[in-house]
Amino acid sequence: MSIHSGTTNLGSIRLRRVGICLGEGEGRVQALRDLDLTIAPGEFVSVLGPSGCGKSTLIGAVAGLTRVTAGGVEVDGQDVRRPGPERGVVFQHHTLFPWKTVFQNVEFGPKLRGVKRYERNAAVEEVLAQVSLEEFRHHFPAQLSGGMQQRVNLARALVNRPRVLLMDEPFAALDAQTRLLMQELLLELWSKYRMTVVFVTHDIDEALFLADRVVVLSRRPAEVRADLAVNLVRPRTSEALTAPTFIALKRRCLELLRDEARSSRPRENPPLQIPEIITESFPHEASV
Repeated sequence: MSIHSGTTNLGSIRLRRVGICLGEGEGRVQALRDLDLTIAPGEFVSVLGPSGCGKSTLIGAVAGLTRVTAGGVEVDGQDVRRPGPERGVVFQHHTLFPWKTVFQNVEFGPKLRGVKRYERNAAVEEVLAQVSLEEFRHHFPAQLSGGMQQRVNLARALVNRPRVLLMDEPFAALDAQTRLLMQELLLELWSKYRMTVVFVTHDIDEALFLADRVVVLSRRPAEVRADLAVNLVRPRTSEALTAPTFIALKRRCLELLRDEARSSRPRENPPLQIPEIITESFPHEASV
Protein backbone atom coordinates (compact mmCIF):
# COMPACT_ATOMS: atom_id res chain seq x y z
CA MET A 1 0.00 0.00 0.00
CA SER A 2 1.70 3.21 -1.16
CA ILE A 3 1.16 6.10 1.22
CA HIS A 4 0.50 8.48 -1.65
CA SER A 5 -1.85 6.40 -3.77
CA GLY A 6 -5.23 7.91 -4.60
CA THR A 7 -4.36 11.49 -3.57
CA THR A 8 -3.98 13.09 -7.03
CA ASN A 9 -5.85 16.41 -7.36
CA LEU A 10 -7.32 16.10 -3.88
CA GLY A 11 -6.79 18.35 -0.89
CA SER A 12 -8.56 21.62 -1.72
CA ILE A 13 -9.45 23.74 1.32
CA ARG A 14 -12.07 26.46 1.52
CA LEU A 15 -12.83 28.64 4.54
CA ARG A 16 -16.01 30.68 3.96
CA ARG A 17 -16.49 33.70 6.24
CA VAL A 18 -15.35 31.63 9.21
CA GLY A 19 -15.95 32.93 12.70
CA ILE A 20 -14.88 31.10 15.85
CA CYS A 21 -15.57 32.05 19.45
CA LEU A 22 -13.76 30.30 22.28
CA GLY A 23 -14.75 30.05 25.93
CA GLU A 24 -17.96 30.87 27.74
CA GLY A 25 -19.52 33.83 29.51
CA GLU A 26 -17.23 36.74 30.36
CA GLY A 27 -14.25 34.72 29.18
CA ARG A 28 -15.67 34.28 25.69
CA VAL A 29 -13.22 35.44 23.01
CA GLN A 30 -13.67 35.77 19.27
CA ALA A 31 -10.59 34.18 17.70
CA LEU A 32 -11.49 34.35 13.99
CA ARG A 33 -13.91 36.71 12.28
CA ASP A 34 -15.29 36.50 8.75
CA LEU A 35 -12.14 34.76 7.52
CA ASP A 36 -12.05 33.77 3.85
CA LEU A 37 -9.29 31.58 2.45
CA THR A 38 -8.95 29.18 -0.48
CA ILE A 39 -6.07 26.73 -0.86
CA ALA A 40 -5.58 24.68 -4.02
CA PRO A 41 -4.79 20.94 -4.05
CA GLY A 42 -1.11 20.30 -3.49
CA GLU A 43 -0.36 23.87 -2.44
CA PHE A 44 2.01 24.68 0.43
CA VAL A 45 0.70 27.63 2.46
CA SER A 46 2.39 29.13 5.51
CA VAL A 47 0.39 31.15 8.04
CA LEU A 48 1.94 34.05 9.97
CA GLY A 49 0.38 36.42 12.49
CA PRO A 50 0.81 38.07 15.88
CA SER A 51 0.96 35.81 18.94
CA GLY A 52 -2.51 34.78 20.05
CA CYS A 53 -4.21 35.95 16.87
CA GLY A 54 -5.83 32.60 16.04
CA LYS A 55 -3.35 30.72 13.85
CA SER A 56 -3.71 27.50 15.83
CA THR A 57 -7.48 27.99 15.90
CA LEU A 58 -7.46 28.06 12.10
CA ILE A 59 -5.55 24.75 12.05
CA GLY A 60 -8.03 23.29 14.54
CA ALA A 61 -10.97 24.32 12.37
CA VAL A 62 -9.60 22.61 9.26
CA ALA A 63 -8.64 19.55 11.31
CA GLY A 64 -12.17 19.30 12.71
CA LEU A 65 -10.91 19.75 16.26
CA THR A 66 -12.38 23.22 16.78
CA ARG A 67 -16.05 24.03 16.29
CA VAL A 68 -16.85 26.79 13.80
CA THR A 69 -19.43 29.25 15.12
CA ALA A 70 -20.03 31.09 11.82
CA GLY A 71 -19.38 30.28 8.17
CA GLY A 72 -17.98 26.94 7.11
CA VAL A 73 -14.87 24.91 6.32
CA GLU A 74 -14.68 22.52 3.38
CA VAL A 75 -12.08 20.00 2.25
CA ASP A 76 -12.64 18.74 -1.29
CA GLY A 77 -16.10 20.26 -1.23
CA GLN A 78 -17.19 18.40 1.90
CA ASP A 79 -18.05 20.21 5.12
CA VAL A 80 -15.57 19.55 7.92
CA ARG A 81 -17.47 18.48 11.03
CA ARG A 82 -15.03 16.15 12.78
CA PRO A 83 -11.42 14.89 12.50
CA GLY A 84 -10.59 12.44 9.71
CA PRO A 85 -7.55 10.48 8.47
CA GLU A 86 -7.50 12.48 5.22
CA ARG A 87 -6.33 15.43 7.35
CA GLY A 88 -3.09 14.72 9.19
CA VAL A 89 -2.05 17.01 12.06
CA VAL A 90 1.45 17.59 13.44
CA PHE A 91 1.74 19.75 16.56
CA GLN A 92 4.69 21.62 18.07
CA HIS A 93 5.17 19.01 20.79
CA HIS A 94 5.01 15.39 19.78
CA THR A 95 1.91 13.42 20.77
CA LEU A 96 3.53 9.98 20.66
CA PHE A 97 2.50 7.20 23.01
CA PRO A 98 5.52 6.78 25.33
CA TRP A 99 4.76 3.09 25.96
CA LYS A 100 4.72 2.21 22.25
CA THR A 101 7.71 1.74 19.97
CA VAL A 102 8.30 3.87 16.89
CA PHE A 103 6.72 1.19 14.71
CA GLN A 104 3.71 0.81 17.00
CA ASN A 105 3.17 4.57 17.14
CA VAL A 106 3.22 4.90 13.35
CA GLU A 107 0.91 1.92 12.78
CA PHE A 108 -1.63 3.15 15.33
CA GLY A 109 -3.80 5.05 12.83
CA PRO A 110 -4.05 2.32 10.16
CA LYS A 111 -4.60 -0.29 12.88
CA LEU A 112 -7.42 1.78 14.36
CA ARG A 113 -9.03 1.98 10.91
CA GLY A 114 -8.88 -1.78 10.52
CA VAL A 115 -6.21 -1.93 7.80
CA LYS A 116 -4.94 -5.50 7.39
CA ARG A 117 -1.66 -6.26 9.12
CA TYR A 118 0.40 -6.95 6.00
CA GLU A 119 -0.86 -3.73 4.37
CA ARG A 120 -0.19 -1.52 7.37
CA ASN A 121 3.22 -3.14 7.96
CA ALA A 122 4.20 -2.30 4.37
CA ALA A 123 2.92 1.27 4.75
CA VAL A 124 4.76 1.78 8.04
CA GLU A 125 8.02 0.43 6.62
CA GLU A 126 7.68 2.72 3.60
CA VAL A 127 7.11 5.87 5.61
CA LEU A 128 9.83 5.05 8.16
CA ALA A 129 12.27 4.72 5.29
CA GLN A 130 11.14 8.10 3.95
CA VAL A 131 11.95 9.80 7.28
CA SER A 132 15.14 7.73 7.78
CA LEU A 133 13.95 5.98 10.94
CA GLU A 134 13.81 2.35 9.80
CA GLU A 135 16.74 1.47 12.08
CA PHE A 136 14.87 2.88 15.08
CA ARG A 137 11.58 1.03 14.60
CA HIS A 138 11.91 -0.79 17.95
CA HIS A 139 12.95 2.27 19.98
CA PHE A 140 10.64 4.10 22.37
CA PRO A 141 10.09 7.89 22.12
CA ALA A 142 12.17 8.60 25.24
CA GLN A 143 15.16 7.01 23.49
CA LEU A 144 14.99 9.49 20.59
CA SER A 145 16.18 13.07 20.11
CA GLY A 146 13.65 15.88 19.67
CA GLY A 147 14.18 15.92 15.92
CA MET A 148 13.69 12.16 15.68
CA GLN A 149 10.51 12.36 17.76
CA GLN A 150 9.11 14.92 15.33
CA ARG A 151 10.05 12.67 12.41
CA VAL A 152 8.01 9.91 14.05
CA ASN A 153 5.17 12.40 14.51
CA LEU A 154 5.39 13.28 10.81
CA ALA A 155 5.51 9.61 9.81
CA ARG A 156 2.43 8.89 11.92
CA ALA A 157 0.52 11.56 9.99
CA LEU A 158 1.82 10.51 6.56
CA VAL A 159 1.09 6.80 6.97
CA ASN A 160 -2.64 7.60 6.77
CA ARG A 161 -2.14 8.96 3.22
CA PRO A 162 -3.57 12.39 4.06
CA ARG A 163 -4.76 14.73 1.35
CA VAL A 164 -4.08 17.62 3.75
CA LEU A 165 -1.22 17.97 6.23
CA LEU A 166 -1.81 20.54 8.98
CA MET A 167 1.29 21.61 10.90
CA ASP A 168 1.16 23.84 13.98
CA GLU A 169 4.68 25.17 14.65
CA PRO A 170 6.09 21.63 14.37
CA PHE A 171 9.78 22.65 14.44
CA ALA A 172 9.65 25.51 16.97
CA ALA A 173 11.23 23.51 19.80
CA LEU A 174 14.17 22.26 17.73
CA ASP A 175 17.66 23.73 17.54
CA ALA A 176 18.54 25.71 14.40
CA GLN A 177 20.48 22.95 12.63
CA THR A 178 17.86 20.26 13.30
CA ARG A 179 15.12 22.68 12.30
CA LEU A 180 16.71 23.30 8.89
CA LEU A 181 17.11 19.55 8.34
CA MET A 182 13.43 19.02 9.19
CA GLN A 183 12.41 21.81 6.81
CA GLU A 184 14.39 20.19 4.01
CA LEU A 185 12.89 16.78 4.82
CA LEU A 186 9.38 18.24 4.77
CA LEU A 187 9.96 19.84 1.37
CA GLU A 188 11.33 16.55 0.05
CA LEU A 189 8.26 14.64 1.26
CA TRP A 190 5.88 17.31 -0.03
CA SER A 191 7.57 17.24 -3.43
CA LYS A 192 7.18 13.45 -3.54
CA TYR A 193 3.61 13.10 -2.28
CA ARG A 194 2.10 16.52 -3.13
CA MET A 195 -0.36 16.66 -0.25
CA THR A 196 -1.74 20.09 0.59
CA VAL A 197 0.17 21.64 3.50
CA VAL A 198 -0.96 24.38 5.88
CA PHE A 199 1.99 25.34 8.05
CA VAL A 200 1.66 27.69 11.05
CA THR A 201 4.84 29.38 12.25
CA HIS A 202 6.12 32.52 14.00
CA ASP A 203 9.34 32.37 11.97
CA ILE A 204 9.22 34.51 8.81
CA ASP A 205 12.30 32.84 7.28
CA GLU A 206 10.74 29.41 7.79
CA ALA A 207 7.41 30.51 6.33
CA LEU A 208 9.02 31.91 3.17
CA PHE A 209 11.53 29.10 2.73
CA LEU A 210 8.82 26.45 2.71
CA ALA A 211 5.73 27.92 1.10
CA ASP A 212 4.11 28.76 -2.22
CA ARG A 213 2.09 31.43 -0.40
CA VAL A 214 2.31 33.16 2.95
CA VAL A 215 -0.98 34.22 4.52
CA VAL A 216 -0.59 36.94 7.15
CA LEU A 217 -3.37 37.21 9.73
CA SER A 218 -4.40 40.33 11.62
CA ARG A 219 -4.47 40.52 15.40
CA ARG A 220 -7.45 38.91 17.13
CA PRO A 221 -10.13 38.46 15.95
CA ALA A 222 -8.11 37.28 12.98
CA GLU A 223 -8.86 38.20 9.39
CA VAL A 224 -6.62 37.75 6.36
CA ARG A 225 -4.38 40.82 6.27
CA ALA A 226 -2.25 39.78 3.28
CA ASP A 227 -1.78 36.87 0.88
CA LEU A 228 1.75 36.87 -0.53
CA ALA A 229 2.95 34.73 -3.42
CA VAL A 230 6.45 33.30 -2.84
CA ASN A 231 7.95 33.17 -6.33
CA LEU A 232 11.17 31.32 -5.56
CA VAL A 233 12.24 28.40 -7.70
CA ARG A 234 12.08 24.86 -6.36
CA PRO A 235 13.77 22.78 -5.14
CA ARG A 236 14.92 25.31 -2.57
CA THR A 237 18.26 25.36 -0.79
CA SER A 238 19.67 27.52 1.99
CA GLU A 239 20.85 29.96 -0.72
CA ALA A 240 17.22 31.07 -1.06
CA LEU A 241 17.51 32.80 2.34
CA THR A 242 19.76 35.50 0.86
CA ALA A 243 18.04 35.95 -2.52
CA PRO A 244 16.70 39.48 -3.30
CA THR A 245 13.16 38.15 -3.71
CA PHE A 246 13.34 36.44 -0.31
CA ILE A 247 14.64 39.61 1.36
CA ALA A 248 11.89 41.75 -0.22
CA LEU A 249 9.20 39.34 0.97
CA LYS A 250 10.70 39.18 4.45
CA ARG A 251 10.68 42.97 4.68
CA ARG A 252 7.00 43.05 3.67
CA CYS A 253 6.09 40.39 6.26
CA LEU A 254 7.94 42.30 8.98
CA GLU A 255 6.06 45.49 8.07
CA LEU A 256 2.70 43.74 8.24
CA LEU A 257 3.42 42.02 11.56
CA ARG A 258 4.81 45.23 13.06
CA ASP A 259 1.64 47.08 12.09
CA GLU A 260 -0.50 44.41 13.74
CA ALA A 261 1.64 44.28 16.88
CA ARG A 262 1.44 48.04 17.52
CA SER A 263 -1.87 47.58 19.30
CA SER A 264 -1.72 45.06 22.15
CA ARG A 265 -5.49 45.16 22.66
CA PRO A 266 -7.88 42.95 20.64
CA ARG A 267 -9.80 44.87 18.02
CA GLU A 268 -13.43 45.74 18.55
CA ASN A 269 -16.05 43.51 16.97
CA PRO A 270 -17.95 45.61 14.39
CA PRO A 271 -20.54 44.04 12.07
CA LEU A 272 -19.10 41.32 9.85
CA GLN A 273 -17.34 42.61 6.76
CA ILE A 274 -15.59 40.94 3.86
CA PRO A 275 -11.86 41.33 4.65
CA GLU A 276 -9.55 43.18 2.32
CA ILE A 277 -7.06 40.63 1.01
CA ILE A 278 -3.79 42.03 -0.25
CA THR A 279 -2.34 39.77 -2.91
CA GLU A 280 1.25 40.53 -3.80
CA SER A 281 3.88 38.81 -5.88
CA PHE A 282 7.52 39.53 -6.54
CA PRO A 283 9.68 38.93 -9.62
CA HIS A 284 10.81 35.37 -10.17
CA GLU A 285 14.28 34.86 -8.66
CA ALA A 286 16.19 32.89 -11.25
CA SER A 287 19.46 32.92 -9.31
CA VAL A 288 18.18 30.80 -6.41
